[in-house]
Amino acid sequence: MNTIGIAVVVEARKALGSRVVPWTSGILVLGLAALTAGLLTAAAAGDERVLARLGPLAEEHGWTLLVGTAAQILAAGGFGACGILIAWLYGREFADGTIGALFALPVPRSTIALGKLIVYLAWAVIMAGILTVMLGVIGVSGGLLSSDPGHVTELLRIPVLTLLTALLAVPAAWIASIARSILAGIAATIVLLIVAQVSAVLGVGIWVPLIAPAIWAIDPHAVPWTALLGVPTVPLVFGSATAYAWARMQLDR
Repeated sequence: MNTIGIAVVVEARKALGSRVVPWTSGILVLGLAALTAGLLTAAAAGDERVLARLGPLAEEHGWTLLVGTAAQILAAGGFGACGILIAWLYGREFADGTIGALFALPVPRSTIALGKLIVYLAWAVIMAGILTVMLGVIGVSGGLLSSDPGHVTELLRIPVLTLLTALLAVPAAWIASIARSILAGIAATIVLLIVAQVSAVLGVGIWVPLIAPAIWAIDPHAVPWTALLGVPTVPLVFGSATAYAWARMQLDR
């Protein structure tokens, strides 16, 4: 097995043996399910506050309403969960005092950093599948498979949004690494969320990678596909920066 394979296996074992991964995953899945079901129930009952919150989605129905509502929640809550997890993956070595031991390993530290990133992306893929299935179950339970069978493909927007959201949270890994702090990575996630919200309010969201996937998931016709091309540049730039930071890391700083 090569060094990157070893790094991935070791980091995967660390993640599976922790409490952070299952708790973060569970809160994301159950939270999205509860909030989506609750908002849909309130909207069906004619709650004006919920209808106002849904905006144009309030006029939709079936799978379109379900997916659009879930996308609104996932865009913010999912980004927060991703930011917390990736900040922990990189910052835990400093918090647990294990960073010094990594200098004695034959595996380069930059490779370890990339191994953490691969484990994180694998988690995102798994979560994308789980969230899609979970929302499908909610839709089927609500009778949407029979009342609105033609729009069941709307669910495909959920795994795409989940993966794009995970990619956008990678800067938190870089911040956690250079600041040597989990909290710094989480703080960076909060700041990015604020930037995304401000961009949406200013009306430039469709061209800002941080918010374009969310707008697309809620209303695909509102965002040209070219606006999503900037999303992969975020993990490429900050993933490389994180690996470089780990390669140049010194124990006395």
